[in-house]
Amino acid sequence: SNQPAPIVIRVNTLKTTVEECRARLRSEGIESEPTKLSAFGLVLKKRINAQALQSFNDGWFEMQDEGSQLVALLLESKPGDVLVDACAGGGGKTLSIAALMKNEGKLIAFDVDAKRLANIQPRLRRAGVGIAQLHRAESRLLEALEARADAVLVDAPCSGVGTFRRNPWAKLSFDENFAERISITQKRILETFAPLVKPGGRLVYSTCTLLQRENEEVVESFLAVHCEFSLLSPSTILQRQSVFVESPPDYLMLLPPSTDGFFAATLQKK
Repeated sequence: SNQPAPIVIRVNTLKTTVEECRARLRSEGIESEPTKLSAFGLVLKKRINAQALQSFNDGWFEMQDEGSQLVALLLESKPGDVLVDACAGGGGKTLSIAALMKNEGKLIAFDVDAKRLANIQPRLRRAGVGIAQLHRAESRLLEALEARADAVLVDAPCSGVGTFRRNPWAKLSFDENFAERISITQKRILETFAPLVKPGGRLVYSTCTLLQRENEEVVESFLAVHCEFSLLSPSTILQRQSVFVESPPDYLMLLPPSTDGFFAATLQKK
């Protein structure tokens, strides 16, 4: 985490292929190589001003760490599904999910911050995503979606310990008390969005932290009171998509330097 992070992009397969994007970047003076785990990623050989590249403005790629790309694969979303992105933030995973769904189905993205949701709109237009609906989390809408979602992603707010190499100054503001406070928020978000999962559906909880208090302990606390959910093996899910990672049996744990630090748990509803 004390080394500079690689510059990684996710190719937007709604508009192009990895090889086509790589060739176009080369014509724009940017050399790259495929990522080792994600089938949709490229590692750039130098830093870029993305907005100065026509390929970016045409929606051919987004900046996204390889680990973040893998988290979206745990949903195993497919065209026609109903997907919920509970904490959309900047919209990176919303865009990933839309591409995996081939822009077919229903994708509902929530966030508590209306400004963040507004900032996603230009990214959706640039990427050619037409299935995403952006909403602030309201009880009426959540009730309407109860037991209707094929999968729900809770990419929870966290301490960001796994991404310190991208934001070294965050180390100065981090303390143990913050991790304790944010874990309470994480548990509350899981409780809020879990009812949206339909029987047989999937709930993926992810963070970009490496702390057990925000990861395993949050999931174990949730499972202790929700016997209708059980853990699935993330490694097995990824293997079905030709992605092979070393990780604990019940959880996905990705570590620098190969990717940013990510944790994910995949739960299935009976």
